[in-house]
Amino acid sequence: MKGSLRPAVYIDRMARLSALAVLLNDEPLIAIDTESNSMHAYRERICLVQISTREHDYIIDPLMLDNLDPLGSVLANPAIEKVFHAAEYDLLCLRRDYGFEINTVFDTMIAARICGYKNVGLNHLLKQHLDIQLDKSHQRDNWGERPLPEDSLHYAQMDTHYLPTLRDILSDELRASGHADEALEIFEEIATDTRAHEGRNFDPEGYWNIALPNQVFGAPAAVLREVYLLREQIAEAMDRPPFRAISNAGLLALAQQMPASMRKLSEIPDLPYSIVRRYGDDILQAVQRGRAAEAPSPPQHRPPPAEISDLYIALHTWRKERAAARGVESDVIIPKHTLWSLAYKLPDSHDELDNIRGLGPWRLRQYGDEILGVVKQFKAEHNGYSVNNGEPDMQRLNGYRPRPSTNGNRSST
Repeated sequence: MKGSLRPAVYIDRMARLSALAVLLNDEPLIAIDTESNSMHAYRERICLVQISTREHDYIIDPLMLDNLDPLGSVLANPAIEKVFHAAEYDLLCLRRDYGFEINTVFDTMIAARICGYKNVGLNHLLKQHLDIQLDKSHQRDNWGERPLPEDSLHYAQMDTHYLPTLRDILSDELRASGHADEALEIFEEIATDTRAHEGRNFDPEGYWNIALPNQVFGAPAAVLREVYLLREQIAEAMDRPPFRAISNAGLLALAQQMPASMRKLSEIPDLPYSIVRRYGDDILQAVQRGRAAEAPSPPQHRPPPAEISDLYIALHTWRKERAAARGVESDVIIPKHTLWSLAYKLPDSHDELDNIRGLGPWRLRQYGDEILGVVKQFKAEHNGYSVNNGEPDMQRLNGYRPRPSTNGNRSST
């Protein structure tokens, strides 16, 4: 397979990038992918941008260029369709690193999900439709290294080379099934999602994500907090992701064993010798600070009001049944965050369904009456419950799982 493709044109000079942008502005369709160094750097960044037309493949090297400004007009041009596979992350990174506006998106993964595919990985779809087998052994490559091996560049090229053809196949399926407008609506949602993505946002309370599942409280939790904070400093100094500096298992071992000497520290198997040698004194000091500190109190997560949880469950049940009848995953029908918004807003009419994120014109036409029916029935069963609770805090609700009611009308949460 490798010999059947011409090598991609490598763009590592501004003059070449400007010339490429001129060519791309005349294309009706381009496929795009990005490669970042999130597995190898403290603050990730895009290290490659792959672009394919129907005839040619290009690999753009941002690390060798002053900027990617010439691409801005191409990505913003609504007359050029941009084909991605699993676009959301690439779009967020392109906005984060370069401030690009990307219009007219086609996402082959989303298209496959709308069509009812169970396995929507690019490798699986290409194998199924084109009998193409991708080599996925380079997924964890360090894309920030230079020069990149030829095999890595070939892998990057393959990620976009076949996307135009796959797009055509899935586009035909969408039209044949009557779901082309639904796909366009979802593509537009992800292309215009302006939620910020600033890369790694360090949460100083994030150690509870390690402590709570492992039942770490009291003094060990205080030690865990201190070594967790120190790990972030070490990772930044080494320009590594935190887990590559000290693993969560290493942090847990420090919290549980509370080593007081370099000998005890070196006996912890989950701590790399290089880290102990270089930062051993700092780690021991962090452990001592934790032992001397007051034990932290676990965070208290206030659940939504019981009626809102109950309505969410009712909407969730409707969505699950609707998805099963259609043969798709539940979130293809309506996203989870939209269910929460509906539960908080208790809409009475189609007008009140407007401006709820995740409910575009197609979904409103398709599901609006059913959603209002669920809400109406819920209100009838809850004696006309009509409190408007404003906007849900999606960050707080992101991991919340309401439990079904156990006492008739009230949620057990």
